Amino acid sequence: MGSSYHEVYAGWRSDPEGFWANAAQEIDWITPPTKAFDGDAGVYGRWFPGATCNTCWNAVDRHVETRGDQAAIIYDSPITDSKTTYTYAQVKDEVSALAAVLIDQGVAKGDRVIIYMPMIPQAVFAMLACARIGAVHSVVFGGFAASELATRIDDAMPKAIVSASCGIEPGRIIGYKPLLDNAIELASHKPQACVILQRSQTVCDLTEGRDVDYATAVAAAWGRDVPCVPVAATDPLYILYTSGTTGQPKGVIRDNGGHMVALKWSMKAIYDIDPGEVFWAASDVGWVVGHSYICYAPLLHGATTIVFEGKPVGTPDAGTFWRVISEHNVAALFTAPTAFRAIKANDPQGDFISKYDLSCLRALFLAGERADPETIRWAQDQLQVPVIDHWWQTETGWTIAGNPVGLGALPVKLGSPCVPMPGYDVQILDDEGNPVSAGDMGNVVVKLPLPPSCLPTLWNADARFQSAYLEEFPGYYQTGDAGYVDADGYLFIMARTDDIINVAGHRLSTGQMEEVVSEHRDVAECAVLGIADTLKGQIPAGFVVLNTGVNRDFEEVTAELVKLVRDRIGPVAAFKTVVAIPRLPKTRSGKILRGTIQKIADKQDFKTPATIDDPVILDEIRQALVDKGMLD
Repeated sequence: MGSSYHEVYAGWRSDPEGFWANAAQEIDWITPPTKAFDGDAGVYGRWFPGATCNTCWNAVDRHVETRGDQAAIIYDSPITDSKTTYTYAQVKDEVSALAAVLIDQGVAKGDRVIIYMPMIPQAVFAMLACARIGAVHSVVFGGFAASELATRIDDAMPKAIVSASCGIEPGRIIGYKPLLDNAIELASHKPQACVILQRSQTVCDLTEGRDVDYATAVAAAWGRDVPCVPVAATDPLYILYTSGTTGQPKGVIRDNGGHMVALKWSMKAIYDIDPGEVFWAASDVGWVVGHSYICYAPLLHGATTIVFEGKPVGTPDAGTFWRVISEHNVAALFTAPTAFRAIKANDPQGDFISKYDLSCLRALFLAGERADPETIRWAQDQLQVPVIDHWWQTETGWTIAGNPVGLGALPVKLGSPCVPMPGYDVQILDDEGNPVSAGDMGNVVVKLPLPPSCLPTLWNADARFQSAYLEEFPGYYQTGDAGYVDADGYLFIMARTDDIINVAGHRLSTGQMEEVVSEHRDVAECAVLGIADTLKGQIPAGFVVLNTGVNRDFEEVTAELVKLVRDRIGPVAAFKTVVAIPRLPKTRSGKILRGTIQKIADKQDFKTPATIDDPVILDEIRQALVDKGMLD
């Protein structure tokens, strides 16, 4: 890149539209943009209005002539003991055939398609096939509970669903088809068709008149010419649902044009990856990292991406990541700190690392949750490469604050994701909306307009978008995080300001879990909150007050509550800890003092709130945690 971060950021500051207009030259446009930004369009403005493009063309077709024989996707599945490499030319064939299948099922430009798939290449093919024909995809994490999938079906109203017979976890197979059938039964909206990939580990029954066999249909459509459909740069590419504090998921919209421009720019500037190199985001296509950095950004850049079906430990051991890096010549790895905590717990001395040649690896990027300094230090010591924390959200689609290796890496400060990227004017405000001094904690906000790739609104919910993100601090996007900026301009993210907790990189709503727990017949009241966990960062813990007269074994109640949350929200919730308490601590006005409970559980100092109704309850909670073995 040649320029330092400070020069590039100052260049963006002085001419934001010129900066992104220049970055847009890396994209193939059908109708090139005549202006970068229209501040009068949409809720807060829209990027590249009037331009037309196609994301699949930019990610696949345009590379076929120049690098058609280069690996585009490497599928590595230690869990099924299989590997497959797809070149750019082969990806185009696969995507075109699947696009033809979707067209045959009535899917057209603007229609929605839900993708409910495990970590297999066909999940990426499905995303790209939708982009090819101008359909809007919504990927739902494979194995999500039927009720959760049903809410997304009713919100997105898909014309079709692409799924698989099963997903595979260490030691168990999760049948997706029963979950999918149940979800469709629960949903008011019914899709016209389901395209089902039969996996050999579990072959499912197909519903006559609705279900289509993926392999048979793709084989029949093979070789059909399916051109890339022009869409407006401002048209939606996908909807990705993120946890909402009300329990109703929020459909984050990603547009086509701005998304491509920002992601293409990020691959070199932030991750220092060149076309042709191998980039591995060890995530899942169900999460935003999988959208941005497994599917779209590496392919837009002409790099090679890895689709990994496995775990950092147990498939088969704590050396799996190192094998993949060594075998496939990975230049940069992007994963969640949870993965490294798991590897460290299984192999604290890093014995597996010495078994592999990792000389190809130039950097490790961590995101998805706060990277604790101990984990960063361990990774630095073991790998001897820069370990880069960076911070962003489902809503933004790419880095808000990070350490741009491609612009010349800045010194690392443990506990900080570093500095804002071009496009983000990050500020810290108090609850009244006033700027705070360097080092003082406050609400982390971004001055509007948000840069390209960030959500322009929520799916069919402009008013909710306004109230959730823009209302509290007019002129700013509210991130929902609290933190501070130090005297050097480094950002530190410290906590959430709402009920969203981060479990192993997955954002989950404790409010939603509370709704489920409170439905149990023996539960009078409950509070679910995130408590610190050395492996996952945070885990949800339920503090329950039982109905008077309940004299059952509490372990029975706990097992039922765990099953209830698992059935209603899914295993990803990781809800296993339940503590029985005689009363919930509340203010005199009846507000539950969740923050105080959390501090007790996390062994943090706290002041007894002046508004508490009865301070004695805090000692009772502490004793309950001692009895449970969670406190000394």
